[in-house]
Amino acid sequence: MVTYDKIIHFDSIVISFIQGFEAPTLTVIMKFFTSIGSTVSIVPLSLLILIFLYKVLKHRSELILFIAVMVGSNILFLLLKLYFHRARPDLHRLIEVSGYSFPSGHATNACTLYGILTFLLWRHIRTRLGRTILIVLSAMMIFTIGISRIYLGVHYPSDILAGYFLSVLWLTTAIWFYQQY
Repeated sequence: MVTYDKIIHFDSIVISFIQGFEAPTLTVIMKFFTSIGSTVSIVPLSLLILIFLYKVLKHRSELILFIAVMVGSNILFLLLKLYFHRARPDLHRLIEVSGYSFPSGHATNACTLYGILTFLLWRHIRTRLGRTILIVLSAMMIFTIGISRIYLGVHYPSDILAGYFLSVLWLTTAIWFYQQY
């Protein structure tokens, strides 16, 4: 659908809707969420999680799962970017970035990071309220990081959805293997 521009109408409608909320304060908020989903933020956070898994919880197998999930999703989205070569939107950009657009690395990384964190923390949170808060916070982070990329004009909505889909597919596969073996 991306290669033959069959999804451009959907993308245009969603971009117009989201960018219709543009305001100086909202732009600052969206830039903040975009920075949280960047490699500059994801790498240190991942390192803290690795240290926590290794030193505090002493969960070696979860440590391996975390590394495999994070590295694997990055490899997958980079390969897809190189395959599709989709240019970024040029409609109304509030920030400048380079590289290809499809799929969104921010969306993929956000969904992968917060998805695996949710999986790993779920077993350690015993209460229904705690688990609900975990799910809501993770979903909000994933969703807001994706929306920020559309709002700032650097991704099409289909890029974001593809990043989420790629991440969920990879997470599901990795977690299935982890639980089986």
